[in-house]
Amino acid sequence: MPNQRRIEILTFPGGQLLDVAGPLQVFATANDLAHLAGRPLPYETAVVAEEGRVVTSAKLELGAAPLPDPTAPLHTLVVAGGYGVNAACRDPALLGWVRQRAEAAKRVASVCSGAFLLAAAGLLDGRRAVTHWGRCDEFRAMFPAVRLESDPIYVRDGDVWTSAGVTAGIDLALALVEADLGREPALAIARQLVVFLKRPGGQAQFSAALTLQEKDERFDRLHGWIVENLRGDLSLERLAGQANMSLRSFARHYRQATGRTPARAVEEIRIETARRLLEQGLSVAQAGRRCGFGSEETLRRAFLRRLGASPQAYRERFAQ
Repeated sequence: MPNQRRIEILTFPGGQLLDVAGPLQVFATANDLAHLAGRPLPYETAVVAEEGRVVTSAKLELGAAPLPDPTAPLHTLVVAGGYGVNAACRDPALLGWVRQRAEAAKRVASVCSGAFLLAAAGLLDGRRAVTHWGRCDEFRAMFPAVRLESDPIYVRDGDVWTSAGVTAGIDLALALVEADLGREPALAIARQLVVFLKRPGGQAQFSAALTLQEKDERFDRLHGWIVENLRGDLSLERLAGQANMSLRSFARHYRQATGRTPARAVEEIRIETARRLLEQGLSVAQAGRRCGFGSEETLRRAFLRRLGASPQAYRERFAQ
């Protein structure tokens, strides 16, 4: 059909089922809603793989079209992830096809660890990118030329888009639809699928408190207490007392355990909580008070330092 955007989702043995099905359903729903409204279908979709049938990591077998001519016109190439990506990255023929297909495509995207395949093909060198938070250290070691970010749900660097783990592929696909068709169609799709239009690219893919806890269990209870007492005294002295440690010992052991100072950890948890409150529609002043920032100016400086945006700008963009 003329003017349709062709979307190819590349998968492989051991790929993540939802990395394929999530984005595919977003584009399919865009077509469903267009059909119901009597409009032309905006997308032509295909799941492609080297083999005609692919067994996913969930052990569900998917039918896939063979890899098309890499030079044929293409709007968007989406590369799925999953632990099968490790073997895919060692497949010279597949890497060559990905490179050529990316040249033919108007844009390229990856879901979750699909970023490994894009990076192995040399498509992310010098670019900002994101992948599943649990594989960031591995990714950085393998692809030091990529400017990897561990926090966002998705990242766009020019015509290359990458997204975080698994369900973030739905967020990515909605963002792609919004770029193609506008906000209202993307919002209609999100409503149809009963998901948020977007957990925006600026939002974190995992919680600051959980990140701190996964480093070392010695301070788990303290982190829980911090979350419950954001409006209280969270000075170094108070934290050391809560941990039943001397001031000097606490500061040293905490940094060894978490890789950050207690003051930075408190600020990260406060900012994360403030972000959630702003997304829920609270005012900047209300969010600042609830999170223990002494003033709106203190909150503003913290946001600018950590997020590169003011609390008000963040609220205007991300509030539901």
